[in-house]
Amino acid sequence: MKYIYLHENDMPKVIKEALKLVGIKEIGGPKHEKAIMDWAKTLELKNYTSDEIAWCGLFMAIVIHRAGYKVIKDPLWADNWKKFGVKQEVAMIGDILTFTRPGGNHVAFYVGEDNECYHVLGGNQSNKVGFTRMDKDRLTHIRRCDWAIGQPAGVKQVFLTEEGEISENEV
Repeated sequence: MKYIYLHENDMPKVIKEALKLVGIKEIGGPKHEKAIMDWAKTLELKNYTSDEIAWCGLFMAIVIHRAGYKVIKDPLWADNWKKFGVKQEVAMIGDILTFTRPGGNHVAFYVGEDNECYHVLGGNQSNKVGFTRMDKDRLTHIRRCDWAIGQPAGVKQVFLTEEGEISENEV
């Protein structure tokens, strides 16, 4: 398993919470994935009515909420995550990265990088919660949780091999 190190005890709580959701998929058509719809209900996002609405921001919001942090205003808009936490210049495990994409933006957690791409864990990546590689040229913002009791030791840069497809349009 390529990302096995993410299961170490010193990982930030946001990564621990995000890993619990890996594999959840949206359902195409008139039915909707109950787990995704329940996230919106928990967060009281009444305008979220279908798992076919972009949900990378919703995934981020439920993870942040479950990790005990305050969710930003209008979390469904990926670009709004540039207002979360503390701005960073260098991405490390657990940081929130925002990216450009055709027709909008995308948001996901940093779990590593290679020379060309960031490796991220996010929602609505190939219609599921999972891992992908994102071209570094698409990055717009790096944000880190404001660690009230000290930054976890697992918050560090991780360099990985260049393997796996590069995501071009997250849906």
